[in-house]
Amino acid sequence: MTVTTTCPASCAKALPDVLRENLARIHQQIADAGRDPSSVRIVAVTKTWGSDAVRAAFEAGLRHVGENYLAELEAKRPEGPDGLCWHYLGALQTNKIARIAAQASVTSGVSRAKEIAKLAQVAPASTIDVQVDVTGLAQRNGAPAAEVPDLVAQARDAGLTVRGLMVVAPPEALAADRAFALVADLADHLGVTERSMGMSDDFVAACRRGSTEVRLGRVLFGPRSAVPVLS
Repeated sequence: MTVTTTCPASCAKALPDVLRENLARIHQQIADAGRDPSSVRIVAVTKTWGSDAVRAAFEAGLRHVGENYLAELEAKRPEGPDGLCWHYLGALQTNKIARIAAQASVTSGVSRAKEIAKLAQVAPASTIDVQVDVTGLAQRNGAPAAEVPDLVAQARDAGLTVRGLMVVAPPEALAADRAFALVADLADHLGVTERSMGMSDDFVAACRRGSTEVRLGRVLFGPRSAVPVLS
C-alpha cells in the first residue's frame, strides 16, 4: 500500500524548500516565546501527506513523525528513512492496538484502562503518552484530569513506560492556555518527562507553558488534503 498526495497547485516551491523555510520560522517563534528551540521537540504530522513529506522532514533534520491513521502509519513507515521515531497520535481502538504497537515507537492517545491492559498484553514495555481531556465533551478523546493519576499508575504497574502526557487544547486562546498550564502541572506532579502540548494553531502558547513537544502538520507542510489518499 502506498500513500500518495499532491502538493496544491499554489505550491510554487518544492516541498523540501517550503518545509525548511517554515521550520526556520517555527524555530524563531519558539525562541520569541522565551524557549530554546532545541528544548522543544517537533513531531512532523504527515496526515494526508505522502512519503515525500516524511522524507522532506527527515532531510530538514526532524527525526519524529506522527500519524493519526493506522492505515497511513502502516503504509508510510516501510517507505520512510531509517532513524525515524514514529508516533501514533489518533484515538485507540482495542482491536487495532497490536497493529499500532507493531509500527509506533510512541503510542499516544492512551486514555482508558482497557487500552493499557491490551498494550501490556500485546506489546510489553511499550512507550506511551496518556491523553488528558480538558473539554468534557463526549466526542473528544482523552481521560479527565482527575482520572489521569490512576491511569499512569496502572500503566506503570503493567510494565509500560509512561513517557508523558498529551493534550489537544480547546480552540479559544484563554481556555487553551489554562489547559496547557493544567497539563504541565499534572506532568510535574506525576513525575513524567514529556508534555506533548501544542499544534499548528497554538504551539507558541504551549511553549510558553512548558511544552516539551509540539505536533505540527499544516504549519510545516501547508494545507492538507481533505482525506488521506491510499492506493
